[in-house]
Amino acid sequence: MSKAAKAKPGADAPQEIDEIEECPRCGKPLPLCICDSVTPIANRIELLILQHPQEQDRALGTARLTAQHFQKVTHKIGLSWPSLSKALGRSVDPLDWAILYLGSVKLADLDTDRDLVAVDRKGQLEEGQRGILKDIEGVVLLDGTWSQAKALWWRNAWMLKCRRIILGPKQPSLYGKLRKEPRSDGLSTIEAAGMVLGRLEGRSEIETELNATFQRMLTQYRAVQSTMPELAPKPRQKRDYRRPENRRGKKALAK
Repeated sequence: MSKAAKAKPGADAPQEIDEIEECPRCGKPLPLCICDSVTPIANRIELLILQHPQEQDRALGTARLTAQHFQKVTHKIGLSWPSLSKALGRSVDPLDWAILYLGSVKLADLDTDRDLVAVDRKGQLEEGQRGILKDIEGVVLLDGTWSQAKALWWRNAWMLKCRRIILGPKQPSLYGKLRKEPRSDGLSTIEAAGMVLGRLEGRSEIETELNATFQRMLTQYRAVQSTMPELAPKPRQKRDYRRPENRRGKKALAK
């Protein structure tokens, strides 16, 4: 098994951990692993998860955990692939696939009551939504930060041939304060996968099951924060430089 990084020494640091084993399936340190609670789903619509290299094995990442949830899934790590077929390892027509689109268009700005729609290159609703969504054979999800996902989009021109779908979740991501999303409609990979496949296959239990797994992962992360903070650090608080005590060269006035 691979090893996690050593804890940093220091006067106030907890007892040093020489080696922490990582799960070979999810890539997380074993104290954060919940793989034994995951049961693969027999999905009809295939899933392709393309993960930016710099997003690998992060304690709060969900790509590999998401992949474990499905029987028809491919998980690749990299920056570019010559075609969708090369990424999947077999010949497919990209017109039969959709990609969760990263453009500026938001579903809330469109005239629809759906929470998943297909849009054209101008960000407008495609005609014949029911037929388009019904015929989708697979979905591409880009895993990484917002900027990393955009880098994957621009490096893979074949994505322009895929259908574009967007989501309009009613609730914000379960990440909460653990990982700040740049947009209110931003979701983790596992949440997006559950919502997309749940809607396209008409099986709400898919979304329910993946969200339950994600919640278990976050609960485990928070539990580890108190005992092994080097594995599950708390999010940094941004300084408010309008406050006197945070201004360079100035001290807060005594009250």
